[in-house]
Amino acid sequence: MVPLTFVFLLSSVFLSFLALKPEGSFSSEYGPVFEEQPQNTLFPEGSVEEEVILSCRSRASPSTTYRWQLNGTELNLNADPSYRLVGGSLAISSPTQSKHAGSYQCIASNPKGTVLSSEASLRFGYLHEFPSEKREPVKVTEGWGITLTCNPPKHYPGLTYHWLINEFPTFLNTDNRRFVSQMTGNLYVAYTVKEDEGGYSCLTTSHISFTTKSVYSRFTQLTVISEAKPRMYAPSIKVRFPGETYTLYGQAVFLECFAFGNPVPRIRWRKVDGTLPPRLLVIDPVLHFPSITFEEDGTYECEAVNSVGSTTHQGRVIVQAQPEWLHVITDTEAKIASDLLWSCAASGKPRPTIRWLRDGKPLTSQVTIEVHNGQLKFTSLSLHDSGMYQCVAENKHGTIYTSAELTVQALAPDFRLSPVKRLIPAARGGEVIIQCNPRAAPTPLILWSKGTELLRNSSRVTVTANGTLILRNISHSDEGKYTCFAENVMGKSNSTGVLSVKEATKITLAPSGSDINHGDSVTLQCHASHDPSMDITFTWTLDGIPIDFEKESQHYRRASMDEAVGDLHIIHALLRHAGRYTCIAQTVVDQASAVASLLIRGPPGPPGGVGVKYVGETTVQLSWSRGFDNHSPISRYVVQIREPLTETWILARTDPPTVEGNAESALVVGLNQWTDYLLRVVASNILGEGDPSAPSALIRTKEAAPNVAPSGVGGGGGAPNELTINWKPIGRQYQNGDDFGYIIAFKRKNETTWQTVRVPGEQSQQYVYRNETISAYTPFDVKIQGYNRKGEGPFSRDTTVYSAEEEPTMFPSEVKATAISSSDIEVTWNSVQALKGVLLGYEIRYWKTGDKEAAADRVRSAGMATTARVTSLKPDTSYYVTVRVYNQAGTGPSSPATNVTTSKAFPSRSPENITWTLSRKGLIIKWDPMIALQNESFVTGYKILYRMNHHSTTTLYVTSKTHIEFPFPEGASTVTIQLRATGKGGDGKPAEVHIPTDSGTSMMVENTASRPILQVLAVNIATLLFLLRYLNV
Repeated sequence: MVPLTFVFLLSSVFLSFLALKPEGSFSSEYGPVFEEQPQNTLFPEGSVEEEVILSCRSRASPSTTYRWQLNGTELNLNADPSYRLVGGSLAISSPTQSKHAGSYQCIASNPKGTVLSSEASLRFGYLHEFPSEKREPVKVTEGWGITLTCNPPKHYPGLTYHWLINEFPTFLNTDNRRFVSQMTGNLYVAYTVKEDEGGYSCLTTSHISFTTKSVYSRFTQLTVISEAKPRMYAPSIKVRFPGETYTLYGQAVFLECFAFGNPVPRIRWRKVDGTLPPRLLVIDPVLHFPSITFEEDGTYECEAVNSVGSTTHQGRVIVQAQPEWLHVITDTEAKIASDLLWSCAASGKPRPTIRWLRDGKPLTSQVTIEVHNGQLKFTSLSLHDSGMYQCVAENKHGTIYTSAELTVQALAPDFRLSPVKRLIPAARGGEVIIQCNPRAAPTPLILWSKGTELLRNSSRVTVTANGTLILRNISHSDEGKYTCFAENVMGKSNSTGVLSVKEATKITLAPSGSDINHGDSVTLQCHASHDPSMDITFTWTLDGIPIDFEKESQHYRRASMDEAVGDLHIIHALLRHAGRYTCIAQTVVDQASAVASLLIRGPPGPPGGVGVKYVGETTVQLSWSRGFDNHSPISRYVVQIREPLTETWILARTDPPTVEGNAESALVVGLNQWTDYLLRVVASNILGEGDPSAPSALIRTKEAAPNVAPSGVGGGGGAPNELTINWKPIGRQYQNGDDFGYIIAFKRKNETTWQTVRVPGEQSQQYVYRNETISAYTPFDVKIQGYNRKGEGPFSRDTTVYSAEEEPTMFPSEVKATAISSSDIEVTWNSVQALKGVLLGYEIRYWKTGDKEAAADRVRSAGMATTARVTSLKPDTSYYVTVRVYNQAGTGPSSPATNVTTSKAFPSRSPENITWTLSRKGLIIKWDPMIALQNESFVTGYKILYRMNHHSTTTLYVTSKTHIEFPFPEGASTVTIQLRATGKGGDGKPAEVHIPTDSGTSMMVENTASRPILQVLAVNIATLLFLLRYLNV
């Protein structure tokens, strides 16, 4: 019997909704949903494009109508001809900065409600011309740094910068000495050289949407004043990234740092409050974050270093973020008079604020509506609460919208979408659950019947609060028709299903527990009985998680020989395969299960909690907690270490050397001082070595005085009165502490007292001592030691270093020049003995008679040799020749000039009318004498290159006659002869003859070098004459 109180409640609700018309079908109408929203647009001033389109498109039923607002004020599109709608998009004709720039928003409406699009800005890009005024010239002394300012014209948005040199379009190539800041456009030169002189112009380029525009400044003339020996000086940072750089998550960020100095400073980057992320791109003056993350927020430092000193600059990078949705609202259908809680959440930095809109208007708390930050709570929903709602999250970097439609329903019960299941099988002795979920609003009263009997709650029958029917301990007497009745103030309905009872499923052979070693195989058996009218399936779980046989096909296989058999084969078991296995035999009405445990013995698991108790100079006390022994006692541990910049773990030394399996700490020894390390622990047992532990936190051993001396000590050279000392910097791993530097000790060879000086900086590698009393090429004893804030290290071995050499003051004597050929001369001289420095060699200068000595060419002869050959001269030409001595300090004075004339040119023709006679006695070659032309040197003889075809070597013969005789060429089928004239001017052009050894006939070759066809013709004629004579015999 239905309670009277419920009947009264239904009656009162019914009276309040008498005017409502029950819906017999489900509405297909819905509010606007944006498919395309306006985007931020940058329009170039003066563009040939005459229109801007801000897109807006939505789907809705009925269709959408559109409006637009600019800077929060709705536009009257009919009153302003520059605006027009294209569908839902806004077209702006002939846009101008003064009238059309601002923030636009699309408003989409239909009878179901109104929504606002995201806001989009329309901005105008421009790049003005540089001023036409001439730029002032700039002067700088060679060796000093210089800044050439760009002073770009007014522009929006940002620009890219390049510099031109001397003329357009010759671009200046940047390198480690020259840098163009993309923040200011200025050109920075770390130190200048004479070659930097010229005119410089700043080229700016603006990339706006579909156009690119470039303008360049007037040229600035740079003059570099020569300096005999530019001084070296420590770095001075001229390009500094800001002390605070604000950026948005995901943006590309560039930090610039560039310094003046001589030598050119090297820029090094580090993160002060952490490790420099390896994905960052470091291109010396620029630290590039391709897509910055919150983890990269922090303080960064650039250090400019050269051999004279170093300096640093720090700045903080602060990463913020636009709002981004974590949780959004979705379209919701709710029953009338019910409660509803909507929530939305967004991330962002600063934290976004949340506000709500209904049909495009701000929503505040009311009698039945509570608005609180990201929550919107409705109490006792009414039809008037239906509409379009938006949650808006905003911070100073942006605003985002999420939209949803709320539909409040009032419906009579309807089973068309979810009727009671028509056929309901159930297992005897089991339980069955029958759902009753009609579509209805408000929530209906639910009653159940079997046949004509109304069901009430009992020990076997339960009707839940939501209308679900549960039957327990089922027997065949429970078979029959079951009907669900649903009723509310809007109407009533029912749905019926038929229950049939099947035999229960039972496990007949359950799996049994097993104990195996890692890598072994085992079979877990599982057999079951079931109702023959239904199919049965077997599934297996490991610790409650179903086994994926496709992914685990290498280790799991099922039995397939019988429907009632569901055995599980485990192949080459791994440690992760240990646990509780459950076999589940299942039909459509019930299931049965059995459980078995599988124990797998194997190598130990990774130790846990690796920590450092004590850190010394070369030792670390390491502790850990025992990991799983995997059912086999741990026998020993080993400790592995690596440095952060390496990938390879190496075995660490411990005291004692063997760490027993019951230990939970060890002393690691033999480490380097002041070195970063990661440590981990590996356990092993009789079955093998386990996986390593997670690495410890990064540790650094304590500082200590250096224990390694610098190497590569040497020096020399430099300016007069200077002692230049060089060395190879000590590596980071041997510095043993902060504030590292070098102590330079030096003294003259004949003195006993050492002078010392401290040179700070780990990368320092040169020290110059200047004193007016230092004579040229004076020997000094030098030794160097490293130091840090903990003390001083050992000295290097004493090394002799000479002060700067003196330019030679003497010149070679007895300089003679002799013509060797038409293009070569040989120069000889006496060596120079007295020299304050190391003689590096001699410099020969030569120039044509009539030319000035300033135009002389020069050849250097390294070492102590007192003779040299000068080549590539012109024939029959008179030259002057001088010789100088040179060392590191420079070149000495010239010797008195001597005169030499090259020989006339070598013969330009090859010998002609070459004949030969071949007999058993030998081979005789003859040719016409050669007469030199007027501009050629006299022919003094002839050179013959002789080669038999089966020999790889060639023999040279020289004769002053016009014939030569060779022995008979035994075993050769062909002899090759190369003949040329020779004289004082050199060798002339060759004539080449190929002589068959079976010819025996004298023949002639005329000008064979230039007429190879005649040579072949002569050989053929000779062969023909030989055959004719043979036939006549």
